[in-house]
Amino acid sequence: MQINSRATAQSAPASLPRADRVWITASLIAIAAVSWLYLLILDHEMSGMQMESTMKTAMQPMAKTWSSIDLGLTFTMWWVMMIGMMLPSALPMVMMFARVNRNKRETGKPYVPTMVFAAGYLLAWGIYSLAATGAQWAMESFALMSPMGAISSAILGGIVFVAAGIYQFTPLKQACLRHCRSPLSFILNAWRDGSTGALQMGASHGFYCLGCCWILMALLFVVGVMNLLWAAIIAMFVLAEKLLPAPVWFGRISGIAMCAWGLFLIASA
Repeated sequence: MQINSRATAQSAPASLPRADRVWITASLIAIAAVSWLYLLILDHEMSGMQMESTMKTAMQPMAKTWSSIDLGLTFTMWWVMMIGMMLPSALPMVMMFARVNRNKRETGKPYVPTMVFAAGYLLAWGIYSLAATGAQWAMESFALMSPMGAISSAILGGIVFVAAGIYQFTPLKQACLRHCRSPLSFILNAWRDGSTGALQMGASHGFYCLGCCWILMALLFVVGVMNLLWAAIIAMFVLAEKLLPAPVWFGRISGIAMCAWGLFLIASA
């Protein structure tokens, strides 16, 4: 069954019609744009005078007083942020999945909507958002975060930056990045039939991206959980890692820069 599935994928490199490419691109961009709009509105409410609003309470809870609503709203914030930051970088893989599905439909075989694959990808980042919510709750509980949602210890913040820099050189980082940069290879080796299979494939790709970028997202704890400028910078960094022709040198230079900044934070503490 697996051999037949891979054979189907291998027969699929016919390019997508322009209308399909436009539709998929527009859909992903629209979802990402709505996510960023939500974050901008949330940031505006937090920065305004509505100190008693539910949103602000969720993002700046007092130590050890989080309610289930606080947890739910913080998780929503993290997941929406991950969608806005990561979905654009998944476009090449989503396009490749759509190409295979187009071939299957034209040969009369079962067809799965491309958005099922995208949903699996976002599900993986939803799991990461749960972990990030738990980490934020723990740091708030131990008074390790400032009211602005950033780690209050310069030493701890520096350690996170150094760890992110070192991670750029690890085999795990490079292996995950290779998968993210090779849509066709992923499709040929991970293809699964049916809606459940598409969901699993999307989640699998999402976990590869997670393995590549998880500690970059953790930098938000240092610069501010709702620092949208830094969120945009990290999103562009992720996109560059996946698309630039020389990712090894890009990763090494950025890793050295992160380590240097982390050491500076530690030294200046």
